[in-house]
Amino acid sequence: MSIFSRFSRTFWVANVIELFERWAYYGFFMLFANYLTGSSDMGGLEFSQSQKGTLMGVGTGILYFLPMLTGAIADKYGYKKVLFLSFVIYVSAFLLLPMFSTFTAVFLMYLYLALGAALFKPVISATIAKTTTEQTSSIGFGIFYMMVNIGAFFGPMVTLLFKGTSHLIFYVSAAIIALNFILLFFYQEPPREEQRTEESLLQTFGTIFRNMGTIFKDVKFLLFLLIVAGFWTMYFQLFLTLPVFISQWVDTSVIYNFFSRHFPFISENYSTAPGVMDSEFIVNMDALYIISLQLVVSSIVMQLRPLKSMMSGFLVCSIGMALTLVSQNVLFTMVAILIFALGEMAGSPKITEYIGRIAPADKKALYMGYSFIPVFIGSVMAGIISGSVYQHMSDKVSLVQRFAAERGLQIQPGLSSNAYFEEVASQINMSTRELTDLLWNTYSPSQLWTVILGIGLAASVLLYLYDRMIAKE
Repeated sequence: MSIFSRFSRTFWVANVIELFERWAYYGFFMLFANYLTGSSDMGGLEFSQSQKGTLMGVGTGILYFLPMLTGAIADKYGYKKVLFLSFVIYVSAFLLLPMFSTFTAVFLMYLYLALGAALFKPVISATIAKTTTEQTSSIGFGIFYMMVNIGAFFGPMVTLLFKGTSHLIFYVSAAIIALNFILLFFYQEPPREEQRTEESLLQTFGTIFRNMGTIFKDVKFLLFLLIVAGFWTMYFQLFLTLPVFISQWVDTSVIYNFFSRHFPFISENYSTAPGVMDSEFIVNMDALYIISLQLVVSSIVMQLRPLKSMMSGFLVCSIGMALTLVSQNVLFTMVAILIFALGEMAGSPKITEYIGRIAPADKKALYMGYSFIPVFIGSVMAGIISGSVYQHMSDKVSLVQRFAAERGLQIQPGLSSNAYFEEVASQINMSTRELTDLLWNTYSPSQLWTVILGIGLAASVLLYLYDRMIAKE
């Protein structure tokens, strides 16, 4: 326990701020994919998987691209001021987003929310980097990542209680993020390099792009960022693809029956219908695993070089995420999520730690901003996979429409997604579960696992080659 006393008050305040921010963000983001594509009779917007992939992939990608600018703004104007602005945007975005239902309007509002998150991210990461040393950074970033996942776990668990009225999901997130205004009173500005106060914002941006040009000349660093983008492409399937896949294909009745017998509160509040658990509840096991095991995993990998830990983590992640898509058995899915989480715990915190170590002391926020470049690329690529690729290979709505056309079934136009599926099942004298199994066996939607595994393995192999051939010195 002695190592924990070596962290400053600002380190702990920053971690609690991160916890509430992630609570608010994941409270809506975990539910966002099913909100966008869900049946209208369940409060969903019935966007196509391609529209969902574009909105979440590009929108989230921009969220991670902007820290290259916002990190430098924080270095110039102060972390505390930027955090305050971030929280104002966050709260207003959460309140406004559910008021819109068209693709363009929802996309624009999500971009506005992304701006708030982009202001927040480099500041809080830089605070952790500045309040840890080379001796404490591994445990420090492990604690930080555990806080991320405490927030990521409790956020959906709370908002799922209000899923019957989809607007409440956003209002709950607004209330949680507003708690950080109180914590700002206890946040002490970390030491930073004095900037020339006469420099305008445009001059600051000019400096950013000049610095960007300098960094882009570093071929080794660029290669590292591109390789890590493969990990993030795979990682984002946890939010963009897996909740939809479970909702459409996985039989969750075993878990429902268990909770119904032993913990009826859970089966009553985290299910969409008798025998059907919320898919977000299942996916949220990833955060629970990390809360339980992050310090153990961090203690194991703290002696490893960051690149070696990342290699191992990426490999395990790729296997785990691929396995989540190969079975309709929910118990198999939960074990696969555990495998993915172990890899995530070993690899993901080390990315931030690695860049935090090599960043100049007076440019921590700026360099933390560049650490989001692979997340930007990975998010956009993940949007393509969870969008058009998923819609072609695995989307149950598309496959049942294809099935109905092949069978020559006449379906009344204007039905919701759920009503359409029920009508097809009725016309062929099957239950909806039986029709789901028929589609699974006929069209093999699980083939998407090969795409995910290929991306993860490529990232692992390329990082190994990078370590051996380029970064060895």
